Amino acid sequence: MSYQPSEEILEKYADVMINFALNSGEGVKPGEVVQLRVPEVAKPFLVALRRAVLKAGAHPLVFFTPDDMAREFFELANEEQLSFFAEKFHRGTVDQIDHTVAILAETNKKELDGIDSKKIMTAQKALKPYMDWRRAKESAGNYTWTLAMWGTQQMADEVGMSLEEYWEQIIEACYLREAKPAEKWKELYEKLYSYKDKLDALKIEKLHIEAENTDLWVKLGDNRKWLGGSGRNIPSFELFVSPDWRGTEGRIQFTEPLYRYGALIEKAYLEFKDGVVVKATASKGEDLLKEMIAVENADKAGEFSLTDRRFSRITKFMGETLYDENVGGEYGNTHIAVGSAYRDSYTGDPSSVSEKEWAEMGYNNSVVHTDIVATSNRTVTAYLKDGSSQVIYRDGQFTV
Repeated sequence: MSYQPSEEILEKYADVMINFALNSGEGVKPGEVVQLRVPEVAKPFLVALRRAVLKAGAHPLVFFTPDDMAREFFELANEEQLSFFAEKFHRGTVDQIDHTVAILAETNKKELDGIDSKKIMTAQKALKPYMDWRRAKESAGNYTWTLAMWGTQQMADEVGMSLEEYWEQIIEACYLREAKPAEKWKELYEKLYSYKDKLDALKIEKLHIEAENTDLWVKLGDNRKWLGGSGRNIPSFELFVSPDWRGTEGRIQFTEPLYRYGALIEKAYLEFKDGVVVKATASKGEDLLKEMIAVENADKAGEFSLTDRRFSRITKFMGETLYDENVGGEYGNTHIAVGSAYRDSYTGDPSSVSEKEWAEMGYNNSVVHTDIVATSNRTVTAYLKDGSSQVIYRDGQFTV
């Protein structure tokens, strides 16, 4: 039996995305241009999003993408086509837009199974200038983005849920049964920020993460602050930081499956030495994992994150990183992103920093940013700049 959320739910969902998530919790302003990137299967959400943009007095710029067309591209495209970059088109798009709303919705989660991973990464690498332009505009304070999900039958089938059960997780996670969901998000972010402020006040030099088959050190470095509650992802319950990649050392076992580039990676395991991945294994999708890490600077850490189980409203594995990197459950979660760092983790004005200075501070830069998640019980100990240490996370929650 098919299921679709009610018009009331969709209206609230769109309101959260347009009037809260963008502009870092402030919502869009009249006259701004909002890029809406929505797959074909999520058309009902596109209708609601465009309506919310128009009611806000802003300008919707719609990118409506057809389903189930990716595989043929990789089957037919030659090397030149794989690496083609529409420079004028992408440059004009970045110059034009003030915000982006991107919706995840899949009709075949394994559409690219069997496709040569080198082809997938060639196409991904071609987009690096576009990503750099967006990052520069964001650092200058002239661009924001947010990401959300539309549940499909195929996504629900993949994780053994009915479509209604799958949507129940989305509705609950996004506060869509509340009379004013945006107000609930603001309340949550106030609580999250109390922990963020405590972490920042500790002046952490490095973190030690201990769990089953995990013994990892992560150096935060200077000029860092913890992030969370910006509206960049809906839902988002995590606190995260972009570390100095050069100080990542040790090993970490990830527990959650990762759907990436139309394929599946299971039980990923990474070892770092002097900040660089020196060993990468997986019980499934190992070739793709290694090909991804082989991309320039994708073998370095760009993000370290913790989710407190008391805040997260996600209780089940969803098969989508947006949700799985925010799952609560018994022990919350930790995840590391290999690849690009978040430059808004910098304590100063990001727009005033040169590329050379970013590199000198250990902020990683890559076309890849892939979050890999572990839900095993872990203890995280902070070693502070004054020489003392303190456990900041245990049994799935912050202890600060």
